[in-house]
Formats: sequence, structure tokens, C-alpha cells
Amino acid sequence: MGIELTKMSRKELLELRDSIDVAVKDAEIRERQEALAAAEKAAAEFGFSLAELSADSRRGTKGTKAKPKYRNPSNPEQTWTGRGRKPQWVHDSLKAGADISDLEI
Repeated sequence: MGIELTKMSRKELLELRDSIDVAVKDAEIRERQEALAAAEKAAAEFGFSLAELSADSRRGTKGTKAKPKYRNPSNPEQTWTGRGRKPQWVHDSLKAGADISDLEI
């Protein structure tokens, strides 16, 4: 039951390709729905909804603010967590001879 592509006209081949593209998209939608249903069923077996599980996975450390570890002695409002680039006041303090441990909170 093979299709003889070599005997088809260019117009017929283009129509076939368009039909295949639509069929592939439909199959993907159908398979996503089946996967979602299977995932919901698996979550329900453990007593959870899929929404509960996906909400838990988004609660990671991303977006949480780290506590400051260092404070500017000349301006206590300026703090630094020790992550990312050092603020200018840290560079200035170290250049003035302070040790990083002197700036710890």
C-alpha cells in the first residue's frame, strides 16, 4: 500500500505534504492530551492533582531573596549577599585595607 511519489505531480506532492503537516499537528495535540491524562491519573494515584504537583515544582529557590552577608560600615543601609558582582563600596573598603571579614554582618 505504498504511495508512488515518483508518479505524482508537483501539485499532488505539495497537497500531500500539506495534509501530512496537518496530520502531524493533530497527532501531536492528541498525544499531548493522552500524556496529560496519564499524568493526571498517575498524580491522582498518589492523592495529588497535577496542578498541585506543578505548583510545587515552581516553588524552587528562584526568586527567593538571599539574606545579606556583608554591610557597609559607613552606610549600614548598603548590604551585599555575596552573590554577583561586588558593589563599589566593597571594592573601596578592600582598597582602603579592610578585610572582607570586617564587612560581615
